[in-house]
Amino acid sequence: MGASPTLISSVQRAFRLLEAASAHETGAPAKQLARETGLPLGTAYHLLRTLVHDGYLRKLDDGGFVLGDRVQSLNAGGRSQALLTRVRPVLSALRDELSSAAYLTFYEDGEIRVSEVVDGPRAPRVDLWVGFEDAGHATALGKAVLRELDEEGRKEYLSRHVLNDLTPHTVTTPVELIRRLETTPLAPAMTDLEEYALGTVCVAVPVYSGGTLGSLGVSMPRSRLDRIDEVRGRLLPTADRVTRSLSLTM
Repeated sequence: MGASPTLISSVQRAFRLLEAASAHETGAPAKQLARETGLPLGTAYHLLRTLVHDGYLRKLDDGGFVLGDRVQSLNAGGRSQALLTRVRPVLSALRDELSSAAYLTFYEDGEIRVSEVVDGPRAPRVDLWVGFEDAGHATALGKAVLRELDEEGRKEYLSRHVLNDLTPHTVTTPVELIRRLETTPLAPAMTDLEEYALGTVCVAVPVYSGGTLGSLGVSMPRSRLDRIDEVRGRLLPTADRVTRSLSLTM
């Protein structure tokens, strides 16, 4: 028999208080929570003060305790993790089929952010030496998002982001970037032809998680540039699957 795990009783007690507080929609006072959890009143007071201080509980004017904003953030984060769990097998299958690292981004709070990367020894990820928040104009993933935005949305994004010159192939003027977004022959797919990193090309297409815009893409060595049409053909149905999975109600 293995040794019993070491348990931290104070952590267990704090969670019991959170569970008890969550059962009272309009809040419950410390004495009631102590009684329901079987804790000494002094211990309950100390733990409640700590939970309030750290934002996991909120103390109402009448002395009752309700769940705080930190719990709501955890809940939202848990939903996001659950959504990504749904699509991770799809990204893994895409990686294996194309022998390319697969990426998923979302446009949130005005920024294009990488939410998931699925790579492997035979499909290494691109070295993200410049954050996507500063390189949306130079990546297929970023451009797939920008192409889906309306005119005002693009102007708003470009007003907040400098089009940094990352390689000799990077487009650094808004006029030329928009022209390429609107005239790409692979629409709705977008490409990055060594615009972010020399020696690497990428293809990406838009996806949605409910009302949130994002993109799905893969990266590969420049030597596989002749496979772009094939990659686009595989990405489009995969993006439909990802959108359907992400749009399911939790």
